[in-house]
Amino acid sequence: MAYDLTNGNITKNLLKFALPLMAGNLLQQLYNIADTWVVGRFLGANALAAVGSSYTLMVFLTSILLGLCMGSGAFFSIQYGRRDDDRLKNGIFLSFLFIGVITLLLNILVFLGMNAILKFMRVPAEIVPLMREYLFFIFMGIFATFLYNYFSNLLRAVGNSVTPLIFLALCTILNIFLDLFFVLVLHWGVRGAAVATVISQYVSGIGILLYYYACFPNLRINRQHLRWNHSILKEISALSVLTCLQQSVMNLGILMVQGLVNSFGTAVMAAFAAAVKIDSFAYMPVQDFGNAFSTFIAQNYGAGKKERIRSGIKSAVLTSVLFSVFVGAAVCIFAPWLMGLFVDASHADIISIGTGYLRIEAAFYFGIGLLFLFYGYFRAVSRPGVSVLLTVISLGTRVALAYLLSAVPAIGVTGIWVSIPIGWGLADIAGALLMKKSFKDCIHLP
Repeated sequence: MAYDLTNGNITKNLLKFALPLMAGNLLQQLYNIADTWVVGRFLGANALAAVGSSYTLMVFLTSILLGLCMGSGAFFSIQYGRRDDDRLKNGIFLSFLFIGVITLLLNILVFLGMNAILKFMRVPAEIVPLMREYLFFIFMGIFATFLYNYFSNLLRAVGNSVTPLIFLALCTILNIFLDLFFVLVLHWGVRGAAVATVISQYVSGIGILLYYYACFPNLRINRQHLRWNHSILKEISALSVLTCLQQSVMNLGILMVQGLVNSFGTAVMAAFAAAVKIDSFAYMPVQDFGNAFSTFIAQNYGAGKKERIRSGIKSAVLTSVLFSVFVGAAVCIFAPWLMGLFVDASHADIISIGTGYLRIEAAFYFGIGLLFLFYGYFRAVSRPGVSVLLTVISLGTRVALAYLLSAVPAIGVTGIWVSIPIGWGLADIAGALLMKKSFKDCIHLP
C-alpha cells in the first residue's frame, strides 16, 4: 500500500504512514537488543561491554549509508509529488550506483582499519579480543545494510511504509532465534551473536530487493533510464552527501563519547551499552515519525502546497511532544527494571549507573523528538545543510560538555549524561529560528 500525502486529513494520514515506521524502528531496536540481551545474560559483563561498544561503532558506520539513502529518498519523494516518473527512475539507477560504490569502499576501509578503530575508541585491553572477533563478522553485513535501507527508503518515498516493516519483523524473529541457537546451542560466543545478525541482515536486504522488483513494476527502471544525467546526480549527491554528513557527524560525536565512557572502566561501559539500547528503543518512534514527517513535507513541497506544509508542522510538533513526554515518564519510572533485563541483580553497580543515565535522558525526550522533526523538514525542502548545522550544534555541545564536566571529580560520569539534553535544547532553539526564517525567506515552492 502506498500513501499520497498531498491530499486528505493531515494528522490522520501522517499517523497512518508513520505508525509502520515507528513499529519498524521498534523492531530494529529489538533486532539490535537481541545481541545485547543474549550476550549480557549468558556471556558476562566483558562480552556485554564488547558488543555494546561495537554497536556504537556500527551505528556510526551504518549512519553513513542511512544518510545517503535518506537523502536519495527525499529526492524520490519530491519527484513522486511532481509525478515525474522519468526523473524518478533515472534517479533510482544513479543513486543505487552511487551509494553502492561508497558501500563497497567503506567495507574495505573498515576491515583494513580495524586495529586503528579499536585504538581510537580507547577499548580496554581485556575487551579488545572479544570486540575484534565480533567486529570481524559484523562488518560482513554492511552491504546487506545498504540493500535494506536503500529499498526501504525508496518504498517509503512513494508512501509504502508497511513493506519495510514486514521484512524487518521477519528478520528480527530470525535474528533472535539464531542468536539463541549460535550462542546457547553451538557455544560460539560473541561470534555467534555477530553471525546471527549478519545472516538476518542479508535475508532482509535481499528479500526487500526481490519484493521491490516483483511488486512495484511502476518503479522498475528500463533501458532508457540507465543513462548518465549530471543534473540529477548533482541533486541526489547534494541531498545524500549532506544528509550523510548530518547522520555521520551525529554518530561520530556519539562514538567520541563512547571513547570517553570506555575510559571509566568495564562497569560503566556495560551500563552504557545496556542503557543506550533502552534509550534508543524508547525514542526511536519519534525518530521515525520525523522520517515520516520528512516524506510528508517532501511530497507536498514537490506538489507546491505550502499551507499544507504549515499545517503539517503544527500537527507533527504536537504529536511528537505528547508522545515523548509519555514515553519519557515511563522510562523514568521503570529504569531499574529495564536495566535488570540486561544484567542480573548481582551487578548492582551496573544497574545503578544505567538507571542514572536513563532518568536524565528520558526527562528530555521531547527535545530530541523536536530535533528529528527539524532534520526531516530541512532534508525535505532540499536544505540538508541546515540539518548538518543543527547536528554540529547538538553534538558539538554534547562532546565538549561531556569532556569538560566528566573531568570534574564531583561530577564524573554524570557530566556525560547531562551534556546530551543540553545539546538537544540548543539545537532545537536554532532549528525553530531557522524554520521560521525559511517560511519568510527561503521556501520557493515549485
